[in-house]
Amino acid sequence: MSKKSKSCCKVSEPGEVQSPELPEQIQADLASMGGLEALARSIPAKTKLETYSRIFKGLSDPIRLSILYIIRDKPLCVCVINRLTKISGSKLSYHLTSLKEAGLIERKSQGNWIIYSITERGRWLLQCMERA
Repeated sequence: MSKKSKSCCKVSEPGEVQSPELPEQIQADLASMGGLEALARSIPAKTKLETYSRIFKGLSDPIRLSILYIIRDKPLCVCVINRLTKISGSKLSYHLTSLKEAGLIERKSQGNWIIYSITERGRWLLQCMERA
């Protein structure tokens, strides 16, 4: 028993050139925007997409969001963040690294202390989420 494909585009075999059968409205919309090539050019560069992905990863965990709120108003040392989140040091380190890689926080050493603060990007994204 063969399944009917629900895709509007036929998949070509290697070496076979086949134009897709698209609904008329889709064809018209694509033509008005310059075709598939123009649509493909509208996709951000891979590096930009990777940056966006890191940002969303940073925002995708309740613990990381808590950390952003903890340091939103004042830079704090990791021991204060640890007391408030009540998670192990290794788990906290993992979350802080995710936030730092996303550009949402930054760290500075002050003697034996590591101080974390929220970046402008992190602050702006928190404000956006609060408005959502």
